[in-house]
Amino acid sequence: MKSKKTVFLTGATGTMGKAGLEELSKRTDRFNITLLARPSKINKQKLAAYENKEGIRIVWGDLTNYDDILNGVTSADYVLHVGGMVSPAADYYPKQTRKVNVTAAEYIVRAVKAQPNADRIKVVYIGSVAQTGHRNAPIHWGRTGDPICASIYDHYAVSKAIAERIFVESGIKHWACLRQTGILCPELLYKGSDPITFHVPIDGVLEWATAEDSGRLLANVCEENVPDQFWNRFYNISSGPSFRLTNYEFECKLLKALSCPAPEKIFEPNWFALRNFHGQWYTDSDLLENYLHFRSNQSCDDYFQWMAKQVPWYFHLSKITPAFIIKTMMKTIASKEGLGTLNWIKTNNKNRISAYFGSYEAWKAIPGWDKVDKQRPSESPVLLNHGYDETKPKEVLDIEDMKQAAEFRGGKCISTTMNKGDLSTPLEWECQFGHRFKASPNLILLGGHWCPECLPLPWNYDEIAKGNPFFAQVWHASHHKDEHNVYDESIFEGME
Repeated sequence: MKSKKTVFLTGATGTMGKAGLEELSKRTDRFNITLLARPSKINKQKLAAYENKEGIRIVWGDLTNYDDILNGVTSADYVLHVGGMVSPAADYYPKQTRKVNVTAAEYIVRAVKAQPNADRIKVVYIGSVAQTGHRNAPIHWGRTGDPICASIYDHYAVSKAIAERIFVESGIKHWACLRQTGILCPELLYKGSDPITFHVPIDGVLEWATAEDSGRLLANVCEENVPDQFWNRFYNISSGPSFRLTNYEFECKLLKALSCPAPEKIFEPNWFALRNFHGQWYTDSDLLENYLHFRSNQSCDDYFQWMAKQVPWYFHLSKITPAFIIKTMMKTIASKEGLGTLNWIKTNNKNRISAYFGSYEAWKAIPGWDKVDKQRPSESPVLLNHGYDETKPKEVLDIEDMKQAAEFRGGKCISTTMNKGDLSTPLEWECQFGHRFKASPNLILLGGHWCPECLPLPWNYDEIAKGNPFFAQVWHASHHKDEHNVYDESIFEGME
């Protein structure tokens, strides 16, 4: 009889981690489960049903405490790092977000490498679609390897990109970076509104994933039938083609599930940002499904209908609430101090207006609903150029391919030799500003990363795009080539 594997899971009290725990707990005949969670009152309540369950061990601790992480990692065969600070908390506590998410990555790597069986431990890091930033049409189709481009002020995305780099370059023998998209779950409907709701452009897109599919993914990646070639790669997570929505379509489905009036009745278009968010439709998300077989047969419409039935009954009272009352409430949210889009306009917050609208004049020019384009963008995928011959098998990529990729990024590959097909051994590179750094071809070519000194502060993206054609493909799709903005951090003073 085969011995059970031990899975160490962080983030079990969050949406994806909770779904993963629920799925793994059905498989305690094959897995022992170790959880790390902060000992808060609400977390104690969330995990009460698991505290005394056979095969499950809870480490009450913190992601920023190395001893707590070491306790969880010790004896683990799999590490599923899902935990960390996410939005909307991340938007209010950016410095803490960077500290928690980056420190946790450093400590997990350190703890794994301290194990006597380190080379046999498999580590899964959950990154984010936010790492690749604003991807509205015509560049709304994406894949791993596209430029890392955290949106201005998105410290959550920055922290996820830095943490991803830590795992990839750690020397851990088996890793996988899975970039999560927006997660659909019933709680999404009634958690309450936040000003960041209006940071989302109406004409943007997102390819969603359900919480249940995400939970199955976490459990399935720990099964023995996952092949060796799965590891040491980047993947995009989604629940499939039917979950490709425009943000307008999403708002319509969400409001319908809550028995609310249509967007035109309770919002104004100029409450929503024009740019500087994130989201894309994927050309490569089926790759992860082909390995892990985690998707259900449920369509997006079916899932929204199911979610509507999970909402507490009193939320559906909105169908008898006059639309103007709901609209007044929504405008109050959009006008909140700090992160409200209408508050930026009222206070003439030039940095925020520039980042999210381009200019005050661009905001003024936003049309009414009668002229807003609500059509879906092109259904035909268009790939960004990654700067090297992608038709070549990865096993034959050599130093000439590295030089070509570096040149397309406005820099140089300083290294003069590499073993053909070796994408794990770091090479030396130089960016357009003369910063020299070491990074693996895996990180650069397959992950879309580049110079760590240029990411992200002082958000010097306009200047980077002028000399980096790879990055410019994304940036210039929503920013004029003659723009020059350096965004400061003063907005965060007093926020944490």
